[in-house]
Amino acid sequence: MDQLKLAAFDSDDLAVVSAHVQDAVLNVGALRWRAADNRFVVVLNRFVWEKASSGRRKRDERHRAVLDFAHVTAARAQNLRRDAPDAVLSLLAVTFDEGEAPAGRITLHFSGGGAMQLDVDCIEVTLTDLGAAWAAQGRPEHDLDD
Repeated sequence: MDQLKLAAFDSDDLAVVSAHVQDAVLNVGALRWRAADNRFVVVLNRFVWEKASSGRRKRDERHRAVLDFAHVTAARAQNLRRDAPDAVLSLLAVTFDEGEAPAGRITLHFSGGGAMQLDVDCIEVTLTDLGAAWAAQGRPEHDLDD
């Protein structure tokens, strides 16, 4: 069983994590701000791009995973229906805008213009696969004309 476990401690590492969660799907209710622990946790179903692009698999896969952000001091949702916990989101990218180093803002960008902004003291992010992968219903496609 191939399970991915990544850690990010700078913006370059975060770009690698972002590539692995591109096109992940999740419910709005899976966005969890744990203020007392200074953590933000997201449970998602990520598309396994690293195997799809290499041709090692005969079928595309998804994997249940946890994206865990540490040292979070504030979390803000933009254009997300927090009152609709079952609404489905598609994660496009995770980016970092540096403030007073090493602090800054991590943004989770979703299709349709939604975003989750996390103020962090520093970058400390883990991505951990859970359990076995399953066959994906289709491969995500992006309109490159935009």
